[in-house]
Amino acid sequence: MSGSLHESIPFRDALSLCKAICRNGFDAYVVNPQLQEEVIRLTGRQEVDIVADACLDDLLKILPEAQAPDENHLTAIVDQGGVRFRFYPEEMAECAHPEAAVARITPRIVKALESVGAPALDLACPWLPRVADPNEGFADMTDGVIRLAGMPDETLRRNYLLAVRAIRFAANFNLPIEPNTWLAIVRSARRVLDYVSITDIMDEWRKVEAENLSLFASLMYDAQILHGLMPEVAALTRVKQTSEDGGEEVTVLQHTFDAMRCYPEELPYDWFGCMALLFHGVGKLYTAQVAGGEWHFSQYADVGAKITRKILTRLRFSPEDTDLICHLVRHHHRFSYMLSDKGIRRFKALDEYPRLIEMARARLKAMRGSYKSFNHNLKLLERADVPEEMLEPLLNGNEIMDFTGLKPGPQVGVLRDQLLQAQIRGDVQSVPEAVEFVKQYVAREKLG
Repeated sequence: MSGSLHESIPFRDALSLCKAICRNGFDAYVVNPQLQEEVIRLTGRQEVDIVADACLDDLLKILPEAQAPDENHLTAIVDQGGVRFRFYPEEMAECAHPEAAVARITPRIVKALESVGAPALDLACPWLPRVADPNEGFADMTDGVIRLAGMPDETLRRNYLLAVRAIRFAANFNLPIEPNTWLAIVRSARRVLDYVSITDIMDEWRKVEAENLSLFASLMYDAQILHGLMPEVAALTRVKQTSEDGGEEVTVLQHTFDAMRCYPEELPYDWFGCMALLFHGVGKLYTAQVAGGEWHFSQYADVGAKITRKILTRLRFSPEDTDLICHLVRHHHRFSYMLSDKGIRRFKALDEYPRLIEMARARLKAMRGSYKSFNHNLKLLERADVPEEMLEPLLNGNEIMDFTGLKPGPQVGVLRDQLLQAQIRGDVQSVPEAVEFVKQYVAREKLG
């Protein structure tokens, strides 16, 4: 601060108040002291505006003479030595452009300058301290579009997190983004990544409903923001795979968005399962090979789980959430093959296997693929709880013929099936009981 301001009693006292607040662990500073000194000279009113991040209760402990204000946008008022000090809340957005994050003017200064006929100020850039509003920065949405208030580019300069929030609103409310707002978001994509913390972006991401994650991720890609957050995922637009109906080639990224859209149809509200589908194909970027005109992705699931862990760590996911999503990525393809009885038992032993089933179903829907293997596995899953030793009869065909005297033919197969059903019911539990069962069955049915 210049020497003249240090000599000014109002500002010297204001600095003392700021220091007292700072010594108690808060932040406080005088707003644009040069301009405020000019306001005092023009109006003759001894008033100084201060910004502090302390609430009224905290200020009362530090400055006992503080009073509750009669204006909503103020935190407190202190009258001292014939000077009125007005305290404004510090609600500066951490996601603002550096030049837009400096408090240069307050509503009182604006009114004071207007009262003496001073030239109008350009208020597009300077930040005016005021209480935060969750919907601040957005125009009324009743007209059916997402629109940033005022000049979209200037509104974003004050808080670049609004770009991600606008995309969240568009996805959750299924509303289009107004064209000029969309252009401002695209133009600001790099600054969003420069000035908005990963934590703030992911806080917005977690507020997206599972059934809207596909649209949200697609809009983040179109806005060029996904490229900076998850370049490994954005690059999947350059990798292709063949759909199962007619051999049409689609990008892996498009297939990813399609699968994410299909997943909530069976498991609504499952945010983590849908997020796992966002990463399920990321390993294809690193394993892709083209041979004979076809794309091949050997071991892409295992590789993808490792890449996913790197991405989620970078995005500051908790270890528990990271482990869950990586597990789903690693095993998402297990239900896609036609499994045997032993294979289905191994599959069912996996954690989160119901989610893995729905991931397989969503991928099939997205690819418009054949359900032959999927339906086969569902049927096997129904008897996966049957003890493994009960899946085969205790006596094979040759043994049945030896004990009953039957000749080779369809009757042996019928008797074998009857023996297996008796085992499943619990009527037969040992080889001797099996021998007795087949003998009695032949005698009762008069076979042979």
